[in-house]
Amino acid sequence: MSLSNENKPLINYITPAGYRVLKDELYQLVRKERPEVVQVVNWAAGNGDRSENGDYLYGKRRLREIDRRIRFLNKRLEIAQVVDPEARDKTEQIFFGATVELLRESGATQTVRIVGTDEINTAENKISWVSPLARSLLKKQAGDEVRLHTPQDIETIEILDVRYEKID
Repeated sequence: MSLSNENKPLINYITPAGYRVLKDELYQLVRKERPEVVQVVNWAAGNGDRSENGDYLYGKRRLREIDRRIRFLNKRLEIAQVVDPEARDKTEQIFFGATVELLRESGATQTVRIVGTDEINTAENKISWVSPLARSLLKKQAGDEVRLHTPQDIETIEILDVRYEKID
């Protein structure tokens, strides 16, 4: 088990959908992609001089990339703590897995979902629970205002709604 500086176990909070994505990627790499690349490398190795064999050199490089990603995924899944927003006890406060509707200082509304660091997707407004915005929202509730320190200024954001729903 990995330990942080405070001797507390590191935890990788993740939604059920995010956990499935990591597991599916690991399965794809271990069961499909890696065996195919190993087969190509073995075939290329049998073709003679390896120093000028592009298939062999590329294959070995790709194997290293795949193995590195497999190690990374295994470590992330080892410390994963799956948090299902739908199964959460009723609360008005913002925690991991919340879907939050905000009113920005500019007058624009924005809906963000607070997810794990492996699930960030700005196009879908999925933000990490350790991002500055999410950290300023944690433990607040609808009706509260938060002050977000940005590189340019300090922005006041009003929380309009907090709900816990399935995050895909």
